[in-house]
Amino acid sequence: MQLSNFKYKTRKGPDYRHGEQVSFLNIKQTFGIGSIRVGSWVNSEEKDLAANLIFDSLADLAFFLALPAKAIGLRGNLNLAFGTGGRKGVQADYAPNQRELALAKNAGAGALAHEFWHAFDHYIAEKAFDIGDRSGPQTKILFASDCWLTNTKHLPHPLNERLLNVFDTVLLSSDGLDRHDYVSRSVKADQAAGANYFSQPTEMMARAFEAVIESCSEIENSYLVAGTEKQDLIALYPDMHHRQTISDALLAYFKPLGEALSR
Repeated sequence: MQLSNFKYKTRKGPDYRHGEQVSFLNIKQTFGIGSIRVGSWVNSEEKDLAANLIFDSLADLAFFLALPAKAIGLRGNLNLAFGTGGRKGVQADYAPNQRELALAKNAGAGALAHEFWHAFDHYIAEKAFDIGDRSGPQTKILFASDCWLTNTKHLPHPLNERLLNVFDTVLLSSDGLDRHDYVSRSVKADQAAGANYFSQPTEMMARAFEAVIESCSEIENSYLVAGTEKQDLIALYPDMHHRQTISDALLAYFKPLGEALSR
């Protein structure tokens, strides 16, 4: 879908900009983004429209997660790219080596929430788990969801306990003794496709995160997230009851985090 086809009527939520045009510099400053790259083939009209859409989407994320806006930038560890290179058919991508969330100019809509979770999953791994020194050039990239899967020792902190509960809620049965049906469905999807993608913990967590946001009654933002309720894709996402329990677990983690960061 072309960027120009996105109108503000596709979004429902608080009015953060009060009708004002924002810039990518405003995004960087407001959300504490590390750096922002905009492609040379993005014209001024596209740049203005994208800045508004991305600003509103990041603000919606902060609103949903009850975080101060600057926390979205992950203490300056999250970088952003818009309309720069990319791979054909790929809406968006998170590159852990550069800690960069890249959005395609005409196909990035609907993927921002999914890729933000990847960025957070990467960022929080060393904060929540005992993964040792990560400064070496050959250090393996780890995500918190991978650490959870391998039972890596977590660092003692009340917030880390709540983060573990998020992973448990998404990936385990309610009694914690078996994998969740969502995981089983993801494995079946991989078997049908002859791939190892949908059942990766990083991808299951990202899909769960975006599904919860799309199901939030207070926010409707098709640039932030879209497609998790389509009938031909719904088996790849948590069901509606599961989404609610995941939402509760997410907010039980992010709300006290936001309160701590706001002090």
